[in-house]
Amino acid sequence: MNDRPTSPAPDRTGLRHLGELPEGRFRFLALDVETAGRGIGSICQIGLAFVGFDGRIATWSSLVDPCAPITRWTTRVHGLTDADVAGAPVFAALFPELRPVMEAYPVVQHSRYDERAFDAACRAIGAQPLRCPWVNSVTLARRAFPELRGNGGHGLANLKGVLGLDFRHHDAGEDARAAAQVALAAEARLGHQRSLGPLHDQLRFDF
Repeated sequence: MNDRPTSPAPDRTGLRHLGELPEGRFRFLALDVETAGRGIGSICQIGLAFVGFDGRIATWSSLVDPCAPITRWTTRVHGLTDADVAGAPVFAALFPELRPVMEAYPVVQHSRYDERAFDAACRAIGAQPLRCPWVNSVTLARRAFPELRGNGGHGLANLKGVLGLDFRHHDAGEDARAAAQVALAAEARLGHQRSLGPLHDQLRFDF
């Protein structure tokens, strides 16, 4: 694969995410995770969005066996059940492939929940946390769209309507795409064309 993939077939969630991590160079990545509700490190789905230099976004997603039952409350949030993650890889099996990819780029997250979840999952398997520049798209949205403070706020659900985003909330791949779109929209609003620059570039926003 390369950084301009063709349209993938629907995955087991019915959404069109890549089945393999794409190759190539990207401006930045965006991450979202869903958890089983048994602690913040109980990741049951990982989604990554790969943002090209032309602004195109490709998403990869994988279900993850959290090695613990998924609570009924979290199922009501993201729709995933124990049956969905049965036979999925555990975090320890996925992480060695994810680490070099994620550490090569700035990684956007919408709030710091995803970073904390990854840190907790790493601790659970005895691995060092990711060493990558983390970018909070909530911070970017607050700077770019201050008029939303007290007027729906800067959560993905409200930004979906305000910015006209098209995604299924609480699917990790879709939410990763949305976080990337929020970062791009904030960049366009603020006029910082190099704010989330290419491989290992210094970030232009002062986080």
